[in-house]
Amino acid sequence: MPNIKSAKKRVLVNQTKNQLNRATISEVKTAIKKFNNAIDTNNIAEAEKLLPMAMSVIDSAVSKGVLHKNNAANKKSNLSKRLSDVKSGKITIVIKKDNKTVAAEKAKAAREAREAIKAENTKKAEERALAKEATGAKDSKKKLTAKETKKAAAIAKDKETEKAEKEAKVAKKTAEKKAAPKAKEETTPKAKTTEKKAPAKKKPESK
Repeated sequence: MPNIKSAKKRVLVNQTKNQLNRATISEVKTAIKKFNNAIDTNNIAEAEKLLPMAMSVIDSAVSKGVLHKNNAANKKSNLSKRLSDVKSGKITIVIKKDNKTVAAEKAKAAREAREAIKAENTKKAEERALAKEATGAKDSKKKLTAKETKKAAAIAKDKETEKAEKEAKVAKKTAEKKAAPKAKEETTPKAKTTEKKAPAKKKPESK
């Protein structure tokens, strides 16, 4: 650490100048990067608009003493040469995708694949459900037929039982009707019959 007052002040001044110089260099790099991005995306009109702005930033850095004049000339020459080569067709631009765009496209493709698989699984599940319902309907139809057969047999059995009961009742009634006259005869008192006694024969008188 410096002990002299002027040395201390020089340290602070150098720090301030260093920050200003770094800001100027950052501006130059940002201007060049914008121009190169316009070229990489094949946006010639935007590149033509950004070229003079980049050259102005480079000249400003030279005037501030941040860049050497030869370094600045090389930078400007490279920028103008690249633009003229793209215009003349000497260089064909293949549009580059940054890592963020590539990652977004991959994520989109993966999401679409997942959605397609999900839709396919849903469709299969619906088909299985429909098939299950169809088989269930067939089974229930068979069970219903068996129930109906059983019910019909029970109804027929009830009819036969009812018919047998009716026949038994009719037979009972006829038997009662036949038995009724006999009971009447037994219950009615017999009329007294007056029989005429034959006259008794007279015994012959003994002499």
